[in-house]
Amino acid sequence: MDDLAPPPPLIGLLLRLAYQQYSNDIQAALQAAGFHDIRPAHGNVFPFVPADGVSVSELAERARVRKQSMAQAVDQLEHLGYVERRPNPKDRRSRLVFLTERGAAVRPVTHAAAARVEESWAGYIGPEVLETLKTSIQLLLSNLDPSSEQDSGPNAR
Repeated sequence: MDDLAPPPPLIGLLLRLAYQQYSNDIQAALQAAGFHDIRPAHGNVFPFVPADGVSVSELAERARVRKQSMAQAVDQLEHLGYVERRPNPKDRRSRLVFLTERGAAVRPVTHAAAARVEESWAGYIGPEVLETLKTSIQLLLSNLDPSSEQDSGPNAR
C-alpha cells in the first residue's frame, strides 16, 4: 500500500533543516568565543559588509531580506558595538554601515566554525558529494536569480 507511505521530504524542508544545524553550530562557536550577544538574525549582516561600507538598503538586497528586518539588525548591532554608521562620502543625505574592530573579529570565528561544519559534513557524506551539493545549490541559485551574484567568497557565512 504505497498510498500510505509518507511523501519524500521537499527540498525546502531539507535545506531549512540543514541550515538550522549549520546555524546552531555557528552560534555555538560564537558563544564559545565570547560573542554571547550575537543572534542568528545578525548573520544577515556580517558577511555582506565590505570594507568601504554599505547602505542598509544594499545590505538587505545582498542578504535577500526585507529592508525593515535589516535596519533592525543593524540598529541592534550598532547598539552592541559591532557596526557603526558613517556619512556616505558620495551622498551626504545617507549613511553607510561599517564593521567595527569588534565586528570584524566575528568573521574569523564564523569562518573557522563553517570550515569545521563542512569538514564534519564531508565526513558523513564524503567530500565529493559535499562539493557536488554546494555546486548544485550555487547553480540552482544562479538560475533562480541570474541577476544577482552569489557570494561564495571568504565572507560568505
